Amino acid sequence: MARACAPMILEAMPRESSRVSQIAPVPLNLKGKDPALVGLGSCIVNAQARCNDCHTLSPQAEYSPGGIPYFGQHPTIVNPAVYLGGGRDFGPVAGPGTPDIVSRNLTPDKTGLPEGGHTFAQFVDIMRNGTDYDHFHPTCVNGVLTGTCLPAPFDGALLQIMPWPILYNLTDHDLLAIYEYLSAVPCIAGPPRPQYFAQRLQVAPRSGQCGHDERFHRPP
Repeated sequence: MARACAPMILEAMPRESSRVSQIAPVPLNLKGKDPALVGLGSCIVNAQARCNDCHTLSPQAEYSPGGIPYFGQHPTIVNPAVYLGGGRDFGPVAGPGTPDIVSRNLTPDKTGLPEGGHTFAQFVDIMRNGTDYDHFHPTCVNGVLTGTCLPAPFDGALLQIMPWPILYNLTDHDLLAIYEYLSAVPCIAGPPRPQYFAQRLQVAPRSGQCGHDERFHRPP
């Protein structure tokens, strides 16, 4: 998947930050990071994997007014306020009485680590095996629906909808580039938790800290 990006980023691109952020729709924090690696990650995330299509608030919020490509508006302007911030609600994919599947916030949390503070080893496990470290929707016990569990044959320990079975084919270097890029994007603070989601998780709603809202990231 990343091979089309590699020549452009790794061979032709100088190490200036202006070129590294060429296709990134937001300013990047390159302090302490390898610009070429960030550039490759940007290419994979933005030009190939299209991560923001799902990891944004909604299709309606994905683009900024005046830059909505489907309205024939050019150039395309990605909405930086929700870029990779998660929150898209795919509904109860396992049927009525089961939890909504909501995309996670991929931006750095207050620790500076991307994707809710996951380590690179955890990130690789997520991308290779679909492991859900948030445990938002465990498998139902004895088939009893609780509103927060997934019934069999769904495996509640795995991320649903996310195309990790395809992303599994990325190389270790590709995954490191994605992780490096996600650590360079601006932190997006999570919005207040919707009341219905608070009820399903049986916790009180509150506003999230920067890049660390419990609706998309692991609880504190």
